[in-house]
Amino acid sequence: MKLWDKGYGIDKEVNEFSTGEDYLLDRKLVRYDCLASIAHAKMLGRIGILKPREVKKLDGALRKIIRLDAKGRFTIRKEDEDCHTAIENYLIRELGQAGKKIHTARSRNDQVAVALRLYYRDELSACERLAMGFIAALKDFRSKYGDIKMPGYTHTRKAMPSSMGMWSESFAESMGDNIKLLQAAYKLVDQSPLGTGAGYGVPLKIDRALTARELGFARIQRNPIYVQNSRGKFESVIVGALSVLMFDLNKIAEDLIMFSMPEFGYFVIPRELTGGSSMMPHKKNPDVLEILRANYHLMNSYEFRIKGVIANLPSGYNRDLQLTKGPVMRSFETAENSLRVATKIMKRIKADKRRSEEGLSEEVYATERAYSLVKRGTPFRDAYKRAARRNL
Repeated sequence: MKLWDKGYGIDKEVNEFSTGEDYLLDRKLVRYDCLASIAHAKMLGRIGILKPREVKKLDGALRKIIRLDAKGRFTIRKEDEDCHTAIENYLIRELGQAGKKIHTARSRNDQVAVALRLYYRDELSACERLAMGFIAALKDFRSKYGDIKMPGYTHTRKAMPSSMGMWSESFAESMGDNIKLLQAAYKLVDQSPLGTGAGYGVPLKIDRALTARELGFARIQRNPIYVQNSRGKFESVIVGALSVLMFDLNKIAEDLIMFSMPEFGYFVIPRELTGGSSMMPHKKNPDVLEILRANYHLMNSYEFRIKGVIANLPSGYNRDLQLTKGPVMRSFETAENSLRVATKIMKRIKADKRRSEEGLSEEVYATERAYSLVKRGTPFRDAYKRAARRNL
């Protein structure tokens, strides 16, 4: 039975089109919907809608679903549409009247929103932990190879002396800023939408503060219309933060691809991290780095899809918002997998001291020569021209 069933049939093709991939994506949300339903049941018990024994039965059944889901034994069928319907139908089959009462003072709209918020918090925390692990790998690389000198580049031409330490620390510092963006996104979603119904409140006196506390939210999102209007908005903020993080991984991948080329040889990629050619026996290709580089563009496409879906919608809930779920879930998968792989690469990549220092050809020191003249009193513009003539 669908949550909105009124006793008449729906065209099968239209129903399948409207359901889309929700029944597949929602496998990630079963646990979160159950936790939100447990908190909601406790609140319904507090205000007298549910009897104490009904709250206890619902709590037990919902925790059983969580256990079944952890073992891969809770099924969401296509005809269920989503996890929320599958869970409620299970509760009705197991508990009868108590199962029928669980949706009191709740719409599928705020039910979806709260499950997603709980999921987002966990995924943002996971991304933060992985980003910290990547920073640690960069710092380990610096401790091994940081003193090795190498040329720095501007416009893809040699510029001034740099080092492996300066290079790796630039990404560590940047990733620290990325973590701040993840934390800002976390703070934004850390507000409870539960109890706002379909976007215009609930005609029943409920205790939203109780459910917010039970679910560990920092605060309540008060305006019910804004709860619906923030769907897609919050997702675009999340994916925007992940996109900035992926930008750094894109750049570090490109650096490693370019500077591990035999023509440079500053970095050495272990062969177990490379791919090969089905035709050319000698090839050891940086496939993993190329995919890592491309994932940034994939992330950007998810952000544009979310923003495209939510643009020009009127206030309140619109079914278009369902289409933001897939892109944000795939964004988390892309970012987390990329961070894991990038961390592994940084732990295994090597720096070639001889090749790096051979790259420090004479022109790299032109700026230093100009400033040595400045220190002796030569005006900078004159010193600049004298140093430039030497490299013409």
